[in-house]
Amino acid sequence: MGYGQHQSFYLRDRWLNKAIRHLFEDSRFFYDKQAFEKIGLGKNMVQSLRYWSIATGVVEEIFNDERKKTHLITEFGKIIYKYDKFIKFQDSAAIIHYQMCKQKEPSTAWYWFFNEFKETIRSKENITQEFINWVKEHENKPFSNNSLKKDIDCLIKLYTSGQSNVDPEEVIQSPLSKLGILEDRKGIIYKQNLTISQIGLTALMYVLLDHKNTHKIETVSVESIVVDPGLWGKVFNMSRASIVNALTELSLMSESPIHFVRTNNLDLIRIPNIDPIDFLRKEYSRKAEVLV
Repeated sequence: MGYGQHQSFYLRDRWLNKAIRHLFEDSRFFYDKQAFEKIGLGKNMVQSLRYWSIATGVVEEIFNDERKKTHLITEFGKIIYKYDKFIKFQDSAAIIHYQMCKQKEPSTAWYWFFNEFKETIRSKENITQEFINWVKEHENKPFSNNSLKKDIDCLIKLYTSGQSNVDPEEVIQSPLSKLGILEDRKGIIYKQNLTISQIGLTALMYVLLDHKNTHKIETVSVESIVVDPGLWGKVFNMSRASIVNALTELSLMSESPIHFVRTNNLDLIRIPNIDPIDFLRKEYSRKAEVLV
């Protein structure tokens, strides 16, 4: 599992755009000794951006023929760069959030907080201690409590940086603050139920399509969407009523709708047979046409 790789810097607006632009020119940009000057960030911030680029799913890290690490733009990253460079769409923020929460690596704190941690109102100190306890139970290798504390601090700032500008650094918001999923009231953290409009139907469908691809399934139960890790109820803290409403809206889509199936007293959703990236590319193309 992964901890403390963000160098204590939460993701800032325009950072992903900068990373993708430079990586298109040089897939080993993050290993360039002059990278910080070229991109206009501090050295530690460049290391942080390398982590965020991978964690958000816009970049993948692979070894080239010379066994050197390189960073390639994913198809999702290309879509974001072409249609929503500065993460203006709610759908973009929601999908980036999902990419970080859907699995234990590389953003273990995010996976834990949104999938395993059941409390919706807790102090930051309580959250940190609960995370430490969970890692102790699930981690086999040595870890630093201080790294885990920094993870929780960074996680909270990532979603609340626009709520208070006491620190001049926080004048620059995180692209995920627009989700509104967390609220920090003097050290008490509130996890909010997101609505369909806060997430976006495109993002919700993408999650189902990606879940289908990952798990090689054709159907998923409504109950699973509510309670399973990596799905709407956990990742977006959606209420059951909002989930049912969103599924109804997706069943009415003119192209590639979902279908309700009732089997053995279970309410199942048949997920359409479309590649998630193809779906996303088509939807973002439409969004761009509307903006024009």
